[in-house]
Amino acid sequence: MNRTAIREQAFKLVYSIEIQKQKDLQEAINLYIESNEISDKNAEEYIINTVLGIQKNKKEIKSQIEKNLKSDWKLERISKIDLAILELAIYEIKYTDVPFKVVINEAVELAKKYGEDASKNFVNGILASVVNKEE
Repeated sequence: MNRTAIREQAFKLVYSIEIQKQKDLQEAINLYIESNEISDKNAEEYIINTVLGIQKNKKEIKSQIEKNLKSDWKLERISKIDLAILELAIYEIKYTDVPFKVVINEAVELAKKYGEDASKNFVNGILASVVNKEE
């Protein structure tokens, strides 16, 4: 399983947790890995670390999204799909050493595949703004 496919699995799990408001995170992760037959140890480790990392840093990640929204937008207005993509991408930008260009490209590809027509531009704009403020 390549990193793009692994990242897509992590996104699906983050989205699922967001929609279902699951309380037992470890159970949700284990169930997801088992039901999707993810047997690649690297994939499993990446998914677990990413989902737990997002949850651990959720306040900071959501704060980053809010700070980079246009003034007339609120967090609640963002689709759950776009929110999951942004959470995953911002986590990778801030808390891993994956190059931000790779992260943004992968996030835009997820937005094209799963989001609405405007999602790719929205995700790209938010992430570019996050990166510009980092530098």
